[in-house]
Amino acid sequence: MSDRPIPITVLTGFLGSGKTTLLRHLLGQPDMSETAVLMNELGEIGLDHLLLREVAEDIVLLRSGCLCCKLRGDMVTALRNLFLERVRGGIPEFRRVVIETTGLADPAPILHTLMTDPLIGARYRLDGIVATIDAVNAATQFDHHREAVKQAAIADRLVLTKTDLADPQALSLLRDRLRALNPAAPIIEAIQGAIPPEAVLGCGLFDGTAKTPDVAGWLKLESHHAHDHHPDGVESFALLIDRPVPWDSLVMALELLIATRGEHLLRLKGIIAAEGFDTPFVVHGVQHLFHPPAALPAWPDADRRSRLVFVTRDLGRKPVQAVLSAALPGHSIECF
Repeated sequence: MSDRPIPITVLTGFLGSGKTTLLRHLLGQPDMSETAVLMNELGEIGLDHLLLREVAEDIVLLRSGCLCCKLRGDMVTALRNLFLERVRGGIPEFRRVVIETTGLADPAPILHTLMTDPLIGARYRLDGIVATIDAVNAATQFDHHREAVKQAAIADRLVLTKTDLADPQALSLLRDRLRALNPAAPIIEAIQGAIPPEAVLGCGLFDGTAKTPDVAGWLKLESHHAHDHHPDGVESFALLIDRPVPWDSLVMALELLIATRGEHLLRLKGIIAAEGFDTPFVVHGVQHLFHPPAALPAWPDADRRSRLVFVTRDLGRKPVQAVLSAALPGHSIECF
């Protein structure tokens, strides 16, 4: 059994956006054979034809070799029980977990739990957030449901579904809207739920198997540029700091933003050059909660500047830039 933390992918998306179809396809792929899936009710996903046998309370084994667990209560308890059953040999080995949220769920509380629970942090790691987007109905959903906007805004991958049913012009406008809403997330088109697993897995930074962390891919800085508020009130922008920063001053600035504007900080990712350190730190957070900084063994490229990528709602780039500028006098902070 490997001692490496088990990667967790959070699969979110609004009602009817195709999470079930996508998950059903993924679980049928050979690369997904050692996957445990947490969902609210097994019946919702229509996996009866894939079920093989019950191997533990509320856990069934699929013909593909995947495990499916009913998430009826506390997610922390479910993840703990899964790991303990794995250690005891009560269930087959699994090397990744997929958590499917309900269509109306705000994914932020799930991310908070994954980032703060000590046992989960010791055994699991957040790999990434995948959001399914209904190509036919997403525009209307975004206009009327803030949860749908938030699901798309904080995702690491956006999977467009039902594109064969969508009007081509409306689909083009939706793609533009998604790029403005979340320019860092690649947009992937699924045909009848079919996409290769590698398109949506391994999209986080914290992969211990990688020789060099893909910070550029994680931040995708080249896609970010300053722009006016999106119609949904969501804005994505990046701040570039010219030279190493005093760590305590940066932490103070981020804590101030959390305390005063936490509900508006949908997501933050960054790589930080701190004074007194030769190698960088990475930070990431969701709303009122930020993950403890993680040290990287080396810089991933020749660029040694700090880079912070923000996704905000009803909070423009200027207030954020002002807080950091006040905390880091003498530093040039460019917004793009």
